Order: sequence, then structure tokens, then C-alpha cells
Amino acid sequence: MRISEFRNGQARDRFRAAYERTLEELWPGPRTALDITTAFGTTRVYRTGPQGGEPIVLLPGSGGNALMWHRYIDVLARRRPVIAVDTVGEPGASVQTAPIGDGRDGAAWLDEVLAALEVPAAHVVGCSYGGWLALNHQIHRPGRTAGLTLVDPAGFADFGPRFYAWLIAGGLAAAAPRPLRPRLARLVGNSAILESELMGLMRASMGFRRALPVPPVFSDEELRRLRVPSLFLLGERSAMHDSREVADRLGRLVPSARVEIVPGAGHALPTDQPALVAERILNVAGR
Repeated sequence: MRISEFRNGQARDRFRAAYERTLEELWPGPRTALDITTAFGTTRVYRTGPQGGEPIVLLPGSGGNALMWHRYIDVLARRRPVIAVDTVGEPGASVQTAPIGDGRDGAAWLDEVLAALEVPAAHVVGCSYGGWLALNHQIHRPGRTAGLTLVDPAGFADFGPRFYAWLIAGGLAAAAPRPLRPRLARLVGNSAILESELMGLMRASMGFRRALPVPPVFSDEELRRLRVPSLFLLGERSAMHDSREVADRLGRLVPSARVEIVPGAGHALPTDQPALVAERILNVAGR
């Protein structure tokens, strides 16, 4: 099995320079950067906020890193410790050294990170692929997760033509001249392309070869194993899955879960409705 890595040293150095520049531009306040050794590679995390209390752990979506949460850091860190993670295998400051073949491997990786941080219990927030990782961690390595907020998580439908068309359209729109992007963002239903600094970082990551598993659909048996308080935030217009079908399935299998379908929002829910998502995270995690 392959691991995620840069095509060559030049691509790696170009990305790292862009990453450090974007980090300084977007991070809203003080932070402590830590590099944690795991069986799957070195994981970069950023800690901020108060010292005591149960932390909020933020996991990004596919192709992203801790900086995707930059609009959330300040509001969350006013009330709770925050740990923002660069997922191993994604373009960021983490470095993968061993393959992640499935959800069990992803769960093992996250458990090692939390153990090294001496976090006995955390509220884990995952977006898209990060939501899939967070769910796998609770399913396969329960004990360190006190609660979950899953923001349009993967793992509830196979990726189909609609989703890939949405990705391609978003990529083309992101490459358009900046004055055209607001109109294109509305047209393709992807507000993330308005994040100019992150789009620049995405372009700098073009030399990165991602080798993480495509999330399979969770089985009924797996979902029935969810035991912690969980909020599923689903975009009404998500290109990843039919949100009403996901809500109905969760209602049958996980009665303790709360499900909210956000009107008008798509798979780019964190940028479609940042104030709503931040409020929901704090409500579930406890203020």
C-alpha cells in the first residue's frame, strides 16, 4: 500500500512555504504547535484556549488541514481548549510514514494522537472525511470521545457522479478570477472557493499525492455501536448524500443521535453557515 507524500522535494518545499505563510495570515491568536509521533507518521496539532476542561478536537475534510477551521478557532477557544489537527495523509504539516488502509487504521491513528496529548475525553468535531474518521474512532476505539459533532460526514453513501461533478466544478470555479468567484460559488454550491488564502494553499498542494482510503458506507451494526452524545449537521443540498435519507437511517439506528438538516446549505457547510456550526459545536460540547 502507498502512503501520501509530495511528488518531490521541490513540491514539498513550495507547499511548506505557502503553509507557513497561510498559517500566519489566518490563525487568529496564540497557539502551541506540537508534533506527535504515531505508528502512521508524525502528526502536527495546534493547541489554544484555556488550559483546563474537556477539549474540542477539530478534524478537517479531505485535502484540508487545521487551517480549514480558522474562522472557528477564536469563538471556540474563548470557552474551551481547542486542538486543531493536521490529519496524517493530508497536505499539511503532518508526515505520513505508514499506510492507513481502512477505518480501523484511522481510528488507531486518532487514538494515538489523543493518548499522546493525555486527553482522556474530548468532544471531537469532524467535517466530511474528518467526520468519517471521528465516527470510526468512536466505533473501533471507544473511550476517549465524550461527544461528537459530525459536519456533513462521509460514510453514508458511495461517491457518485453528482459528488465528483461538484468537486470538479468547485475546482474550476476556484481557478477563476477573484471577482467572478462569488457568483460561481452560488452557481456550483460551494462557498469554500471564496476562502482565497485556502484556495491558494490548495493550489500549492497540487504536488501532493494523497493515498488515503475512500470511505465505505457504515454498516447498520457499526452505527448501532455509537453510544456518545452525537450531533449530525447535514447540508440540505449536500452533493455527497441524500441528507433526508441519512437522517431517516440515523433515526432508526441511533435513537440517541440528534440530526439537523441545515436549509440551503451544501457539503461546504462549515463555510456556508459558520456561525450556526460554531454555535452547535459549543451547545453540544457544553459551554
